[in-house]
Amino acid sequence: MDVKSLGCALLVVFIWGMNFSVIKFGLEELPPIMFSGLRFLIVALPAVFFVPFPKTSAWNIVGVGLFLGVLKFGLLFVAMKADVSAGIASLLLQAQVIFTILLSVLLWKEAISRFQALGMLLAAAGFCLFFLNSQGNATIVGVSMILCAALFWAVSNLIMKRMGQVNLLHFMVWVSLIPPLPLFVLSYLFETQHPLALLAATTTKTWISLAYVGYVSTLIAFALWGWLLRNHSAATVTPFALLIPVVGMLGSGLLLDERLTGLEMTGSSLILFGLSISILGQRLFNGIYLRRQNLNRLEREDC
Repeated sequence: MDVKSLGCALLVVFIWGMNFSVIKFGLEELPPIMFSGLRFLIVALPAVFFVPFPKTSAWNIVGVGLFLGVLKFGLLFVAMKADVSAGIASLLLQAQVIFTILLSVLLWKEAISRFQALGMLLAAAGFCLFFLNSQGNATIVGVSMILCAALFWAVSNLIMKRMGQVNLLHFMVWVSLIPPLPLFVLSYLFETQHPLALLAATTTKTWISLAYVGYVSTLIAFALWGWLLRNHSAATVTPFALLIPVVGMLGSGLLLDERLTGLEMTGSSLILFGLSISILGQRLFNGIYLRRQNLNRLEREDC
């Protein structure tokens, strides 16, 4: 990967990692479901009038819109309002990697490697520690909601995996048309019957938060991520996602003064180590094996 591509990958990691702290700022004034609906509305309008419909089925748009936009982000924002800190949310949400592997095995009978199995066991142990930590930065309800959000993210991953080569930016713009209406209805029923009055009282800080989550985190970051995937193999690009929770936890510490407890640090380490083994273990093993084979061949030639 050249310097330009490396810089783009690290920029996306930074944008998505800091996204969780920025969401916290927005949730100080707006209820979470309304905030989530607005986040998609500002992405979809007026972009859909200028962005062509992606080369995929409308059912894929609807499916990802519901599972990713309504269910995943709805649960994530509700949990982050009061039950989970920004840093912990950025980490727990990466359970989507584990859920994606498991669903692929269950639904499509895909083979699971020993490294994926070991990584999932380690990550699962880390997730369990958060259920034992009653005095930390996440409640049991919050952890449960984030893990459910990760499961719905995994379902949307499977839908996108079956689409083939699709422009991610175009796809996300059209996906963003689906969530606003159901989210606004849910917000009206469960959060506030006076949404316009609430919006009128919203300060500039919240609108900046919405702009970041909508335009920077969605449009700019997905455009860069799509460019990276078009110009490099998925095996080269996707491991950078492991850095997102690291940036998320560092960012929440700097911007929100969040601090992890000892049990949370242990759980976080297990999760990150497990995810690293699941994603990189086979590749590292193959690299070491090939290097050893080459060394043995060179030794035989010297003899």
